[in-house]
Amino acid sequence: MKLRKLRIRAGWTQRELGDKIPVHHSQIAKFELGNETPPKDISDLLDKLLGADGDLSDLWVHVDRFPPTDAFRKYKEYEAKATAVHKYLAHHVPGLLQTEAYAREVMSQALPWCSAEEIEEKVASRLARKRILESPVPPLYWVVLDEAVIRRQVGGPSVMREQLAYLLSASESPNVEVQVLPFAVGCHAAMGGSVTLLSFDSGPDVVYLEGCTLTALVRDRKAVARHSHRYDLVHAGALPPAVSRKVIEEVVEELDSCEQA
Repeated sequence: MKLRKLRIRAGWTQRELGDKIPVHHSQIAKFELGNETPPKDISDLLDKLLGADGDLSDLWVHVDRFPPTDAFRKYKEYEAKATAVHKYLAHHVPGLLQTEAYAREVMSQALPWCSAEEIEEKVASRLARKRILESPVPPLYWVVLDEAVIRRQVGGPSVMREQLAYLLSASESPNVEVQVLPFAVGCHAAMGGSVTLLSFDSGPDVVYLEGCTLTALVRDRKAVARHSHRYDLVHAGALPPAVSRKVIEEVVEELDSCEQA
């Protein structure tokens, strides 16, 4: 958001700013949306070109970057301690709400280099994480799903129907809320990636970002506040939980028809 404001203040288009770096203007769009973090040298150059007085360079310092496996391992540590988890998912059902068949299909497609045995180990690990929601004092687990998540037939009609039925069942728990962000919303603040906000009894909030080329943990309070703002805008555009349930139920009925045909 800050990068966009600085660019507009300078009177440049994304393409014009990209030409000055130089990077493709689509990368500038991803940086502005927060879906990717610019490398340190580009962050410093953007700071200089836009007269940010060190603000953009400072933000870069407070984003923790890890190889994807290490980032997810760190995220799971935070997840296990969180008292509230707010998520926007762009592409799939969140891990804690996945069925075994759905999880197996997602991992098989995302990790084609893994053996069948390795996939089974990962599926078992994911299913074990569900204990977080079954603990005596479970966290609030509030999920906003892009409409694409409930309509894309992961694993075919049968697997998807089972997954959506499980999602509906889980949403009956007092600590689980599920909302759908409809296609009709159009462009929104979290396009292209997923955002997770983790809150704790003690200690500041943490943000976990996932995208095609980005995996990052954000702990700087100013940066966390900005990503929280992005999530809030997406949340505001989502259908209410009761209406979301009806939409999911309609998709289940459509899948029933597919299986009977």
